[in-house]
Amino acid sequence: MTAPDVVFGFGAHTGVDEVPELLRMARRADADGLDLVSLSDHPYFGSRLDAYATIGFLLGNTERIAGFANVTNLPLRPPAMLARTVTTLSALSGGRVVLGMGAGGLPDRIADMGGRRFTPAEAVEAFEEAILLVKSLAGGGEPVTHEGRHYRVRDIEPAPVAAPPVWTGSVGRKSLAATGRVADGWLPGHAADWLSERYRTSRPVIDEAAAAAGRDPREVRTILNFPGRITDAPLAKTRDDEGRWIGGSVDQWVEELTSGVLEHGMSGFILFPPGHAAHDDVSLGRWAREIVPAVREIVAKEA
Repeated sequence: MTAPDVVFGFGAHTGVDEVPELLRMARRADADGLDLVSLSDHPYFGSRLDAYATIGFLLGNTERIAGFANVTNLPLRPPAMLARTVTTLSALSGGRVVLGMGAGGLPDRIADMGGRRFTPAEAVEAFEEAILLVKSLAGGGEPVTHEGRHYRVRDIEPAPVAAPPVWTGSVGRKSLAATGRVADGWLPGHAADWLSERYRTSRPVIDEAAAAAGRDPREVRTILNFPGRITDAPLAKTRDDEGRWIGGSVDQWVEELTSGVLEHGMSGFILFPPGHAAHDDVSLGRWAREIVPAVREIVAKEA
């Protein structure tokens, strides 16, 4: 693994009343060399900005950072149109987009907004089918006809733009297996990391499915939604009683993240500070200017 293989981002709030702060933080993260700005996708909440409209706005106001919906609410975004959205964003921004995919949380609210109410089994089937369909509608080539169980397109021309990387938020065993077969990355649910039981029991499912599909399991990266405070002084305990990371000093963060990369194969970290600290200059500044460069330097030397 080389240093550029590890990506670093931050999770932003998307309240309609938070636009100035969001734009300011995205520009700062871009200038400071972060790789990703991560937005949630809950379009049934009227107080929040639409994820993909916001990503387009942020990409138009930055130069290097990529936009990422963590994760896309698939039942409310038909995959053929989603393919057009992400390939357009990629074309406009020079490839600065990652496609986060989820089977869809809050099914009642999805149905209230007119989305299809899938059974759990159908949701997983549709999730895998959608990833394949999005990829088939990118990269050019002959027109695509797809007669799937949940989605159908007929004689649709693919965009002459490569599909962005697809990262999933899979949790259940069947969706984890789908991730192994067709996705490029995985974000463990509930901010789980390499010390959690969730990670230890879930990652092997992805690896086994990838191998069975003829893929190298290492092609499916693990990127963590990583919560925690950045403190001035070291903390006596950097994890809570359940083993979840809660934060610490810059040195403690650097030690933890480099261990995650070098000893456990993690491929990226998206900072989610507590509360509204994601729009706090100090937290984001210390993440981007102190922690991330130090981790990159150590990984580059040790990998």
